[in-house]
Amino acid sequence: MPILRVSEIRKMSDEERRRRLSELRAELMRAKTMVKAGGSLENPSRIRELRRAIARILTVMNEERRKSGR
Repeated sequence: MPILRVSEIRKMSDEERRRRLSELRAELMRAKTMVKAGGSLENPSRIRELRRAIARILTVMNEERRKSGR
């Protein structure tokens, strides 16, 4: 199950997207740091989910930016 669906992201305001993006990036950084330190994650697939959620947000943000630029 994805963390965020594209339909949910599209409903967010621009400020909400930016805030959520920074939260997800921080969580990804913590998870990667824990793995590098030799620890184990409760849910190893969480890193993949985080990366995909970040990509989804960036994609929607770029679509919005291109649409408004034309």
